Amino acid sequence: MTNQLSFDELLDYLDNEESAFVLDSVATHGFLTATVIGRPLPNWLEALFEGHVSEIPENVIDGIQRWRESIIAELKNETPIELPLGEDAGNEEVAVDFSDESDIVAWSIGFVDAMYGDEASDWMENEETAEDVAVLTLPMIVLSGIDDEDPELAEMRKDQDKMVQMVNSIEGNLTELFLLFHTND
Repeated sequence: MTNQLSFDELLDYLDNEESAFVLDSVATHGFLTATVIGRPLPNWLEALFEGHVSEIPENVIDGIQRWRESIIAELKNETPIELPLGEDAGNEEVAVDFSDESDIVAWSIGFVDAMYGDEASDWMENEETAEDVAVLTLPMIVLSGIDDEDPELAEMRKDQDKMVQMVNSIEGNLTELFLLFHTND
């Protein structure tokens, strides 16, 4: 491969508003995270680029694949997945931004996009784990705003303290989901 992109160049490409068929870098991280910790998504590249993989530069595809491999390596090293949020994330003295333009909402949208990226890869299909999966993915579902019509979810989105609790639970929930989907106990 010629012209391999650095990680910063990949992020610049993803965050360029003129790049068609791509999520921004934060949403892409959410998407890649879901493909790593959740049920297998064999066509994850097609789902990520909305079926337009052939229109994406080869060095961008390579960069995305290397980024996904680095997330897998983090998990194999038993390192919690770190969310790519602003430097104030986790700072209790700073109000968390839950607007549609915020990083946590973008990350959650990417995660949920992958979670529902293929009907054949239903995260809830196992009756023994479906309730755990529902609880562990609730923060991402609520934060993504994917189900705006659900009155319970809308009520949760209005509760700032509950939203902060959900954000703070995500990293631990990711580890729990990974163990749920990738261990045999």
